[in-house]
Amino acid sequence: MTRTAQPSLSRRLLAESVGTAALVAIVVGSGIAAQQLSPGDVGLQLLENALATAFGLTVLILVFGPVSGAHFNPVVSLVDWWVGRKRGRGLPLAEVGGYAAAQCAGGILGALLANLMFEVPTAVSTTERASGAHLIAEVVATAGLVTVILALARTGRGVLAAPAVGAYIGAAYWFTSSTSFANPAVTLGRVFSDTFAGIAPGSVAPFVAAQVVGGALGAGLSLALYPDAGEAADDVVVPGLKGDDENV
Repeated sequence: MTRTAQPSLSRRLLAESVGTAALVAIVVGSGIAAQQLSPGDVGLQLLENALATAFGLTVLILVFGPVSGAHFNPVVSLVDWWVGRKRGRGLPLAEVGGYAAAQCAGGILGALLANLMFEVPTAVSTTERASGAHLIAEVVATAGLVTVILALARTGRGVLAAPAVGAYIGAAYWFTSSTSFANPAVTLGRVFSDTFAGIAPGSVAPFVAAQVVGGALGAGLSLALYPDAGEAADDVVVPGLKGDDENV
């Protein structure tokens, strides 16, 4: 595979911040729209929210993936470093914190933007979600997400990441009781909208802990299935970003 030169860190952080902001704006905004368009029908609201998220995430990966890899998720960035660390592949540990900070900041901005677009007052969510069932669901959702990403990268099908990840998250809205947050940055952002997609601050730490556990399980499963998955860490989420020129 011919690899393109890697964009500068500042460009990659911008892509991660803007991409995560757009993702959370899609999640929260479509949730608000669903509440307004389908009052009283929670099933239809969830369907509208899930479809918008699945389609929107697919497009965002296609747009921002060539710049930063389109992680939009601190767990994905951490796993990318961990599986590739022994082979000199993937995101360097020194950059994981920057990616996570950009993603979390973007998540908060995305929720605030959604509130503004729908003229909804910005307020901290009161929706408690941290039940035992929801936390198990977050472990499952995040483990599945990580497994999908690493399996595609290792088998040379990273070009399918955009539709595959979008489809997985859209499906996980329905087969998990938590509606598949699977992302600490998205979880944090959704605190700032007391609407259909919101999550109360007290539920954030348990959700993030469950997501980290899920990420570790997904990484472990991927390495069990593909022992040399670390060789493909440069291709998470979009293939062929790392090159010799760091200043392109």
